[in-house]
Amino acid sequence: MNWNMGKNNLYVFLVLLCAFACKTPEARKPVASKSGSFIQESVKRNKKLVAQEEKIISDIIKTDTTNNYISSSNGFWYYYQDQNIEDTLTPHFGDLVEFEYNISTLEGNPIYTKQEIGKREYVIDKENVFNGLRQGLKLMKVGETVTFLFPSHKAFGYYGDLDKIGRNVPIRSTITLNSITLEKNQYKP
Repeated sequence: MNWNMGKNNLYVFLVLLCAFACKTPEARKPVASKSGSFIQESVKRNKKLVAQEEKIISDIIKTDTTNNYISSSNGFWYYYQDQNIEDTLTPHFGDLVEFEYNISTLEGNPIYTKQEIGKREYVIDKENVFNGLRQGLKLMKVGETVTFLFPSHKAFGYYGDLDKIGRNVPIRSTITLNSITLEKNQYKP
């Protein structure tokens, strides 16, 4: 009788073992949940920073009565020092441009002079330059000199240039476009 009792207990144990072993795994709950508040706070800080920089730029434009500023749809402002009204050609994706530029504070204090930077060549949208410079060059024609006022998010942004330009610094840049070499396989009207 003991043997049958032990046998029955063994069967019950095996049935229970199989029942619990075949149970589907349950998802574990996270130890800590994130509400997204960091991202929301970051967005608020960035909007506040952009508003402050745009106010500074707006004040500069109001006090500068000698230049006619144009508001770009790309989020910066500019005026022509030398304008080429005869040509219509502006650079597009893949075109090679040669240009010179400087970078200063919004108040005009030099950060990098044209002599420090030197003449530069750049293939439109195929190389790394700061966002405002890339977009500004696309607005220009050969022989033009344009002064741009860039908020920090169009300049060197949060990191700066890791040299002379700190984080979140709006800049002024005067650019002269010397030449445009069209990409070989690109049709231009």
